Amino acid sequence: AMVAHADRVIEVERLCHVYPGGRGVRDLDLVVARGGRCGFLGPNGAGKSTTLRVLLGFLRADAGRAAINGLDCWRDSRRIKRDVGYLPGDVRVHPTLTARQALAILDGLHGRDVRTHGHWLCALLELSPELPAARMSRGTRQKLGLVMALAHQPSVIVLDEPTTALDPLVQGRLLAYLRDRTDLGDTLLFSSHGLSEVEQLCEQVVIVRDGKTVADTSIEALRGRARRAVRLVFVSEERATATEVPHFLKVLTRAGRVWAAELDGAPSEVVRWAATLALDDCHLAPPDLEAVFRAYYPRPDDASETPAAPFARAEGQR
Repeated sequence: AMVAHADRVIEVERLCHVYPGGRGVRDLDLVVARGGRCGFLGPNGAGKSTTLRVLLGFLRADAGRAAINGLDCWRDSRRIKRDVGYLPGDVRVHPTLTARQALAILDGLHGRDVRTHGHWLCALLELSPELPAARMSRGTRQKLGLVMALAHQPSVIVLDEPTTALDPLVQGRLLAYLRDRTDLGDTLLFSSHGLSEVEQLCEQVVIVRDGKTVADTSIEALRGRARRAVRLVFVSEERATATEVPHFLKVLTRAGRVWAAELDGAPSEVVRWAATLALDDCHLAPPDLEAVFRAYYPRPDDASETPAAPFARAEGQR
């Protein structure tokens, strides 16, 4: 990503941080510009949480550099935290803590009113200010974590899988809120192992695999690489059999009068061609970004790779 130095809010260059046992981050690059919305994607154990912890100064890099607003994430960690809102992947708070108490504490910490915005966020996310953490579900604890991360209206927002346990309605409100904040110039780094929420929110996508950056691109460029599914229903089985397959379609299955295919070309080509056929139905699906995204991932059938699943818990606990 070619971003002018003055505009680089989050910078990670050739970052290495390896845990005993060999997992971690090996050579990771990431730049997010001011006002940018970056989706940080990869399977569990790919190194996302490790990178975010280095950015917040909770872990020290073995090599490489990490900076926020030009400040070193390890040396200047205290100064950085004033401007950063961070949601960890696993929100852990004292069992008796309520949102009201948490906001009172943050008010004192920041030395200014964060309660007003904090209570507004509680209403937005449908979090009762009086509910103690011990009685919260995982999704409700995630809401508390979000309120604590965002109440002081930070200019840099770093969220580790923020929507995993939220219901769709609240998830939609959070994404709209984050869109508004970044439109005002705040910078967002948002980690996820699924693409759909990132697609709704982010313009930039950074994909990590085994602790290395394997792609840094835009959602638009990713869409350009995505293939669309095409379903054609001919008026009869005879027509389906008699029709020649055009060069821009890859037919996956033929059953009776139905073709299931993949488009390898422009949608307009299908539309023009389909108009000349005897069809009952033609369905062109949106680009399958999940499939493109998965192409960057290790395949379980590849013997040199360990499947990512066993690291799902470990990543949250580090």
